[in-house]
Amino acid sequence: MVNDPIADMLTRIRNANTAKHSTVDVPSSKMKVAIADILVNEGYIEKYDMVDDKNGFKNIRITLKYGSDRNEKIITGLKRISKPGLRVYTGKDQIPKVLGGLGIAILSTNQGIVTDKEARKLQVGGEVLAFIW
Repeated sequence: MVNDPIADMLTRIRNANTAKHSTVDVPSSKMKVAIADILVNEGYIEKYDMVDDKNGFKNIRITLKYGSDRNEKIITGLKRISKPGLRVYTGKDQIPKVLGGLGIAILSTNQGIVTDKEARKLQVGGEVLAFIW
């Protein structure tokens, strides 16, 4: 049993990226699918597919993205911000910028799971889930 499924997802992506794997499987949930969708739209991962494992559970198969060769990583860092033991919320005026706008912050808002740029455009705050750069 995993206490923090989003941190587990980010750790699996980080470990696969460090080991230069082409794909990584993550147990599925609606929030993880929304995060994977943001990563595809922002260009951090190539694609994701829904697959069944041998026990009949749904998994998300994430295809990682690299530069011209495997040594050039697109994702250089992932960090979980809001944890189950310490939730981090932000107002619409204090939405953080990651590396001065080079990275993205993923927020859970009442409009759904969005990036920091979309949250500023929608004028909403929420829970800061993760930073990706």
